[in-house]
Amino acid sequence: MTGWVGQARGLGALDAEARAALDRLAPMALPRGAPLFHPGDTAKGFVIVLAGRVEVFLTGSSGRDILLYAVEPGGTCIQTTLGLLGGEEYSGEAVTASECRVVLIPKGEFLTLMDRSAPFRAFVFSAFAQRMQGMMHVLERVAFQRVESRLAAALLDRAEAGRVAATHQDLATAIGSAREVISRRLEAFARAGWVTTERGAVTLTDMSALRRLAAAAE
Repeated sequence: MTGWVGQARGLGALDAEARAALDRLAPMALPRGAPLFHPGDTAKGFVIVLAGRVEVFLTGSSGRDILLYAVEPGGTCIQTTLGLLGGEEYSGEAVTASECRVVLIPKGEFLTLMDRSAPFRAFVFSAFAQRMQGMMHVLERVAFQRVESRLAAALLDRAEAGRVAATHQDLATAIGSAREVISRRLEAFARAGWVTTERGAVTLTDMSALRRLAAAAE
């Protein structure tokens, strides 16, 4: 009988012993908006996302949030890996952005697999490296790319059938800005004919213009 490991991205090369150990763990269903950890928590286990999306945020001293990264099927949480391997407490907060199906590998089981299973270890470190690269891209965008370009890119990335279901605060968090700044930029986009706005949503009316703006580096 095939267990959940056969459905998980990135775990196809597991050895039989590691696969059997993981398949004994039962997947869990989580609703949208469920917290997985908070700043100051210690890592209790390694989460593998089978379906859905988990978003990890960092909150500054001003109370403003920034979206650090999202964990989707095949990805891992860099803060959890650091916590399990190095004993670091969480500095961010993780919340499910949709209904999710996940598996929690308890800390003891995770460390045993890291020690005994080369394919599992390769999966963890490969995903860690990819996540680090993604974090560098976030830092680069926040440090060097204009707010207008970051906002245009966020709108294009989140659009479904030309519509983005997000508040101004959601968009501000996604690009590391303030809600008031996003509101002003969206007003300017609307005056230019690129978007129309309504409560909790933005409709993209000139995607070509937004793509040109998103591609601008400075």
